[in-house]
Amino acid sequence: MLGATAANTHMLDWCVWQYFATPYFWSGFMGWCIAQIIKMTRGAIRTKSLDFTYLMSTGGMPSAHSSLVVGVFVSLGLGRGWADPITIVASVVATITMFDAATVRRAAGLQARLLNKLTRQLFFERKFSAKPLKEMLGHTRTEVLGGMITGTVVAIGVMHLWTTFQWPNL
Repeated sequence: MLGATAANTHMLDWCVWQYFATPYFWSGFMGWCIAQIIKMTRGAIRTKSLDFTYLMSTGGMPSAHSSLVVGVFVSLGLGRGWADPITIVASVVATITMFDAATVRRAAGLQARLLNKLTRQLFFERKFSAKPLKEMLGHTRTEVLGGMITGTVVAIGVMHLWTTFQWPNL
């Protein structure tokens, strides 16, 4: 039955734009953006050329995935409280994401590097062609820590601005 009652009206009347009107969204999103910009800047300094592919790349310093999930977690902790169930769920998601980035995805990247080396040797001798696998999949623990720090700083900044300007939905 689709009839709206007073108890469930808010669930049926949800506006998608409200998703973007929270400091929790912006903390995660800005954490990801700033981490990617830091990667692009580091790459430009290292290679002396501006490469916009860094904005969508995986791997590197700092971890954008870590920055995103820690940004959401810290902003939820600051805004809703550290014992709020949503904050606790966010901490679990952040922990799993960072563990995955530093172990599983990193191992996959190391395997890709080895397979690319074997493929180059095989195809160089036999003159076959092959598309190399992406090697920058995961992160070192330092890169994950860099993402954690970036996400934390961004979340604190976003939450400070949100409360200073008294924007809605806190």
